[in-house]
Amino acid sequence: MSEWSGWPVVDPSTDWETAQKILTEAELSDGLPLVPPTQKRLEAMVAGIANCTDSLGMMPPMFGEITPDAVAYQCVIAGCVPAELPVVLAAAQAVLEPDFNLLGIATTTGSAAVALCVHGPVARKLGINALTNAIGPGTRANACIGRALQLCLRNIGGARSETGDMATMGQPAKYTFCFTERNEGPFPGLTERLGLGKDASAITVMGISGTAEVLPGDGEGATPEAILDPVIAAMRAEIVMSGQSRKNQRGEQVLLLPLELAEKIAKHDAWDLKRVQQYMFDKGEDIASSPLAIHPIVTGGAGYKMAYLPIWGGGSQTVMRKL
Repeated sequence: MSEWSGWPVVDPSTDWETAQKILTEAELSDGLPLVPPTQKRLEAMVAGIANCTDSLGMMPPMFGEITPDAVAYQCVIAGCVPAELPVVLAAAQAVLEPDFNLLGIATTTGSAAVALCVHGPVARKLGINALTNAIGPGTRANACIGRALQLCLRNIGGARSETGDMATMGQPAKYTFCFTERNEGPFPGLTERLGLGKDASAITVMGISGTAEVLPGDGEGATPEAILDPVIAAMRAEIVMSGQSRKNQRGEQVLLLPLELAEKIAKHDAWDLKRVQQYMFDKGEDIASSPLAIHPIVTGGAGYKMAYLPIWGGGSQTVMRKL
């Protein structure tokens, strides 16, 4: 049997069950069925990509080598289409930034996982869902792009259970977690806030401890305070729950905000993004390192439910890369 970056290439005539057995025995499986990596699929995935064997860095915890070929292999078995490879490749490099602390995220006994947010025209071109079930099931692009990144962490980085990944409980985000911002709304998008431009194509990786649903204090959030106060309470509770209260230093906070609630906030005089961040920072006292470290992101479908994504308490900073 031939190989691609040291992993098996499956002959097109191989039946499904045998292909799954080959990949499982090669320790490439996350437990879900894998797309058989045939030579044709692998070559199609890297078509147009230059220098496919060049090293782009070493991925913790076991420090496997990131190359376009290696990432392409994970994209194939995850079910990606070739246009999605640059997104996964950028994310695989972004998690190598020292401040992201992938070594800590990958090896902790806690439930840390990597979430991926895709921004701008590339997200719309790839059909990444920003509406109902934005961080849930139902859209192939979200599921497969997120899964490919997780397979990179497992198969290239070596974050396998009881080898590199020592999570006591783990969490479902270790299978896949990929979403995008809505391209409408009253607040500037994350790329504009961070200096890449209003409609830039980019990715952001986040080391998160999980997700928590948060509702406005009065059910429908008639005021900005009624919307934001329960979120602040959740963030302060997470600091205690995760043991961060023992630390003097704070990092970032991420809130996924549905369009309806964002518009309810913005219709009140002077409640722009800066005021939202400042209010949360002042009322939360010690929830973040600064107002700018609080990141409300407008996404999701109809309704008043927000999602709080606590950044891993062991220490991690979000990293954005332009595509």
